[in-house]
Amino acid sequence: MTISLLAGTPIPAWANDWGMGDSNSKIPPSSIFNPVSTPAHEIDTVAFFVISITAVIFLIVAGLLAYSVIRFRTRPGDDGREPPQVYGSNPIEFAWTTVPVIIVFVLILVTARTIYVVQAAPRPPGALSVHVIAHQWWWEFRYPDLGIVTANELHVPLSDPHSPTPTFLDLESVDVAHSFWVPRLAGKTDVIPNKRNSMWIDPQVAGTYLGQCGEYCGTEHAMMLLRVIVEPRPDFDRWATAQKQPPVVDASASHGRAVFESTSCVNCHTISGTRADGRFGPDLTHLMARETIGAGVAMNTPAHLKVWVNDPSVMKPGALMPAMNLDDKDLDDLVTYLATLR
Repeated sequence: MTISLLAGTPIPAWANDWGMGDSNSKIPPSSIFNPVSTPAHEIDTVAFFVISITAVIFLIVAGLLAYSVIRFRTRPGDDGREPPQVYGSNPIEFAWTTVPVIIVFVLILVTARTIYVVQAAPRPPGALSVHVIAHQWWWEFRYPDLGIVTANELHVPLSDPHSPTPTFLDLESVDVAHSFWVPRLAGKTDVIPNKRNSMWIDPQVAGTYLGQCGEYCGTEHAMMLLRVIVEPRPDFDRWATAQKQPPVVDASASHGRAVFESTSCVNCHTISGTRADGRFGPDLTHLMARETIGAGVAMNTPAHLKVWVNDPSVMKPGALMPAMNLDDKDLDDLVTYLATLR
């Protein structure tokens, strides 16, 4: 068993065989103490402030305790009597009542300010909106203004601190309670059935940021991963344009497409230009444009895709996608077809 870059998230030992470890090793660790977005900066500030205050309290209490242990320790020749006791000291009682009240009051003010900055931010005109839908155990991303649907990898434009271009996320779940968490971009936001929550990010450094479902949601909770790809606006626009185009399928993959359309795949997945219009599984129109499959369980290569299509439980025990049980030729042709979906 190894540990993922999301602290405490276990990754099965075979993850490196699927290439997940090699990919994640190139991505900076996900830590709230290395923020690149305003909400994460605010959380980092309040966390550091609280840690600093509690550290000072710890040092004072530990120092007084150490002083008392050393100063009033039993020495040779002591007669066993207690040292002079202090009763009813008004200055001491005033101090240990007033100081904690002041500390708590300051913490309340700082926390309230952080909550206000994060949750009360207005949605400016032209801000990118993304509808996030949580499933067991993958993420669906819909861009209503762009007409784009993708899964597990959220693309957003880079935000200039001097002219912010935030991305607002509306989150909901189709099954159980989940939690959307990308530590370097924002705090955790619960994703609850029959309720829509909102959050926002304004990433100021381009790159790929790892995220995770932060609420236990069933067997494969630890493998409900996500990636946020932050790109300069021209790169994001090119990605969005490519996502709007139908996939170009080579004639050599026609049998694989026929296999896809003749199986239950069409009931769960959508591929633009085909009769597949399912909503239970990820949209596969541009499947090979994604870095991973299975919500981050493996790198997206034809070899890994073949294992996944043949029997997803090999990679992700408990996955709701059934094994297809195809013969070798149909499986190879189906994977060949899927590999053209870019």
